[in-house]
Amino acid sequence: MTRLTPRLQRSILVCGGLLALGLFAFALHAATGTGGALVDDLFGIWVYDALMLGAAGSCLARAILIRRERLAWALLGSGLLLWTGGEIYFSAAFAGSEDVPIPSLADLGYLGFYPLAYVSLIALMRERIGSFPATRWLDGLIVGSAVAALAAALALDPIVDASTSGDTAAVVTNLAYPIADLTLLTLVVTAAAFTGWRPGLSWLTLGLGLVVLAASDGIYLWESAQETYVEGGVLDAAWPLGALLLAAAAWLSPGPKKRSVEARGLRVAIVPAAAALIAIAVQSAERYTVVPSVAAGLALLTLLFVVVRLAISFRDTQATLETSEREALTDPLTGLPNRRRLMEDLERAAETPPAAGHVWLLVMFDLDGFKAYNDSFGHPAGDALLTRLGDRLAAGAAPHGSAYRLGGDEFCLLAQCTAAAVDSIVAGGGAALSERGEGFVITASQGSVLLPSEAGTGDDAMQLADRRMYANKSRERASAGSQSRDVLLTALRERQPELHAHIVDVAALAGQVAEEFGLDAEARDEVQRAAELHDIGKVAIPDAILNKPGPLDEPEWEFMHKHTLIGERIIASAPALVPVARLVRSSHERWDGGGYPDGLEGDQIPVGSRIVTVCDAYQAMTSERPYSVAMRPARALEELSNCAGTQFDPQIVEALRRVAERPSPALA
Repeated sequence: MTRLTPRLQRSILVCGGLLALGLFAFALHAATGTGGALVDDLFGIWVYDALMLGAAGSCLARAILIRRERLAWALLGSGLLLWTGGEIYFSAAFAGSEDVPIPSLADLGYLGFYPLAYVSLIALMRERIGSFPATRWLDGLIVGSAVAALAAALALDPIVDASTSGDTAAVVTNLAYPIADLTLLTLVVTAAAFTGWRPGLSWLTLGLGLVVLAASDGIYLWESAQETYVEGGVLDAAWPLGALLLAAAAWLSPGPKKRSVEARGLRVAIVPAAAALIAIAVQSAERYTVVPSVAAGLALLTLLFVVVRLAISFRDTQATLETSEREALTDPLTGLPNRRRLMEDLERAAETPPAAGHVWLLVMFDLDGFKAYNDSFGHPAGDALLTRLGDRLAAGAAPHGSAYRLGGDEFCLLAQCTAAAVDSIVAGGGAALSERGEGFVITASQGSVLLPSEAGTGDDAMQLADRRMYANKSRERASAGSQSRDVLLTALRERQPELHAHIVDVAALAGQVAEEFGLDAEARDEVQRAAELHDIGKVAIPDAILNKPGPLDEPEWEFMHKHTLIGERIIASAPALVPVARLVRSSHERWDGGGYPDGLEGDQIPVGSRIVTVCDAYQAMTSERPYSVAMRPARALEELSNCAGTQFDPQIVEALRRVAERPSPALA
């Protein structure tokens, strides 16, 4: 809501307090009936009209001062003003008279309130509710017609009987009141349905005010028909009460604009069920008493609405179930069938003999180089790559079978083909899952199984394909990675022979710490290679700096600090070692952000780099150097602990301590 000045807020509160005080005094007088004719006239005419006029003014002031929902409150305030005008005219023209013409200008004012209230309520619904789905419309129609049917069954006959005397204009006017009240009541309940039966305080106050007005008007009509209405009684306090509730609702916060609501859980069933019970009760009452035809018709209409609502709910439930089943069997990223769908299809394939001359072929793929791609280009680019590769695999598999994504960077292919086509399908799948670009190479290791000759069940086929795939991956990694690593280590050994023993020890220790830390086999392998090659960049550092007997000056340190970047460039020239190159780049970062070359801190540093840093420091402290004496392992561990949280990752230090507590060749 628009922010009001403190002065305006105080004025509104004072006016609201005066209206509430006036209503209390009016209700007290109506309940006690004391004070004589003069006091009765004071309350029955002046105080009553002042309260109604105050309520109308409150709604109109809200429309003037606050832009949001201006039209709705202007209409409602105008409706209350018409009602009050009718009251004032009636008091001035017919007070004390027993012969009141019907219709009169007073009736024009009273009845003029209703269409403005209807339009105001609809305008508020459009402002406050984000959408009007068919189910909300039906809920509103169901409850509205059920309430209207119940009200008509209980009170309509006496009111109609008393309203059908006189000329046509009088009859039409008298019948307009119960019809208008029923319509208002129906709209209020419909609005409650549109809020999902969770109205806020503003909605609740507004609805209660309209219900009080409609109900008090209906009770007045019923008592008038029974000739039991007493002027000046407690009922007379209901009209200003309803009007002041509307005035209060005008100043309550309406909540977020365009609040879209959905009924869930029991509310979905309770609304039509309760309305249906009311309609059935009205229909059943015809066996024992006379029920107005309008009430019977509304009850029948309610039951028809309930049937339509149940049909829509059934349709929506079926659609939801189908969607849930489809999503349960589909990978959300690539849209390919997932592992669960593969296992279902694989079991069917294992139980269904292939066509004559054909076999069932299961191929499992695991991407090589994807982790480095993901780390280098980011997860969104990695997701886009997986989607592209998945689409290509699906397109290639389509003539023979289906492609699947098992999760991560693992894909699968299930096809029915001839034995002669097996090799081409496997090769085509590998090609579909390969991509090359500037700074990256993606390939795929594979493992294939033929059913039923090599595996009789889906589980057996998956296990065999998995073993073959990882055996293939290990061979390829060993071939490419080991050859590149051996070349680099040979170059380093030729350049600095004294470093060879150190890096061997660091690599062995790093592998053990990585395992203790819980890294998988592939990550452990990368850590070990990074430990072996973390000093490879020193081949580009001049001997004068590397072998300088005294401390290095600032330019020399700056040059020395470049060795991790040089090492990264050297190692990354071998595609199989790209993940290792990234670890080497960060192998001299510090946990507190004071390292080089990027000033990374904490978890920003790759875990493999953190392991290499700790293991390198430990081996340096426990080894004999020309310029230092080797520390005892316990002293070195103490030194690492002292620097944990500043230079080193505390968890890595603790993992190294656990490794050091058990006998190990790396720590001998």
